[in-house]
Amino acid sequence: MVKRYCSYGLVIEGMIILGMIFYGFGALESKMITEKKILESQRKINRLKSLAVMSIQSEDGDIIDCVDIYKQPAFDHPALKNHTIQMAPSYDPTMETSTEAASRTKTMNKRNNEDSPVTITSQVWQKSGSCPKGTIPIRRFQEKELLKTSSIEDYGRKKPSFSTPNKETSNLRLSNRSMSILLTVGYSYSGVKGDIKVWNPFVESDDEYSTSQISLKSGPYYDFESLESGWAVNPSVYGDRQTRLFVYWTADGSKKTGCFDLTCPGFVQTSSEVALGAAIYPLSVPSGLPYQITLYIFKDPATNNWWVQYGEKINLGYWPPNLFTLLHGNAEAAEWGGEVYSLKLGHPPHTRTAMGNGQFPDSIFGNSGAVRRLRIRENSLILKFPEWVSTFSDEYDCYRTLYVGDYVEDPEFYFGGPGQNPVCP
Repeated sequence: MVKRYCSYGLVIEGMIILGMIFYGFGALESKMITEKKILESQRKINRLKSLAVMSIQSEDGDIIDCVDIYKQPAFDHPALKNHTIQMAPSYDPTMETSTEAASRTKTMNKRNNEDSPVTITSQVWQKSGSCPKGTIPIRRFQEKELLKTSSIEDYGRKKPSFSTPNKETSNLRLSNRSMSILLTVGYSYSGVKGDIKVWNPFVESDDEYSTSQISLKSGPYYDFESLESGWAVNPSVYGDRQTRLFVYWTADGSKKTGCFDLTCPGFVQTSSEVALGAAIYPLSVPSGLPYQITLYIFKDPATNNWWVQYGEKINLGYWPPNLFTLLHGNAEAAEWGGEVYSLKLGHPPHTRTAMGNGQFPDSIFGNSGAVRRLRIRENSLILKFPEWVSTFSDEYDCYRTLYVGDYVEDPEFYFGGPGQNPVCP
């Protein structure tokens, strides 16, 4: 019995020693990975700093580096090695048909006794200075945010919305993302435009985000190509809960390509006035003045570059068609609305991250997420309201939609919600 006990004791002791060895290796490996990420993040930050002609310290904590337009991150993309910058669109994208102009006038007259939304292009950093001509403003990355990602390459990228099939599920499954949108399909789209009301919604966790945006998409739901622009509250990318201007792209449903703003190569910026990812001001508040941003994504008929225009006068830059396969041509769908990302979607306890401003759609007082002057461009340069639209919301109890299109001069779309509430689990 004693021998058996001794043998058993030796086995236990051996297992403990092995466990300590494996734990030591694991801790060492973890430390090495962390140190590698620190070095990679510092290298990424230092490279941007070395390119800066000058730097601007914003009152909200951001540092804006003014970088030579020909040395911007876009040209690190293999598809853009010999790219020639298009400094401006080949035609004036502010052109409107007489029908569009008349519709806008009627809409403004209809609201002459109401608080009409004020269109803004202001950013907080602009109070502290401006970038010289020939440079573009780039918001400097923060090391603490780079270190939170699984790898430096994943920084600024959305996580895929669909899990891969397994033995239990033969189909791809939507996960982690909730949307409340107005969409149009059935035609070939070369532009999408909208006036998006600007709010500062509550975002519960640092790894969650809330956006209001316009987008163009092509491809199957599990491997789509997308161009997006709007405002976002996204702590994992920006390090805080300010409302910020963004652009986003992907060529594979966010699995391996695309990112927010200039956090990866791809988007070619041309504007020296506006910094992608910088905070917007002022913001809408209940019972206060309503503020909105106007965004327009359109295809240049001469170069096929996909341009983003901000405030109907500032051309921010473009995505070259070489980044895409399907979007090398026109888009299959245009969308307006909101999106929330969280690991706590679809099951209790649901996230409390809000969409819009956290209120369900409100077309009476406008106290919710909203997009007005909904426009698309098809195979001409004419902006128009879509011939056919539909709404989609995958979590009606948490986030909802309201389309006001009947008996109005210019249809409007309202969306949003509080996330977790007495009805939503």
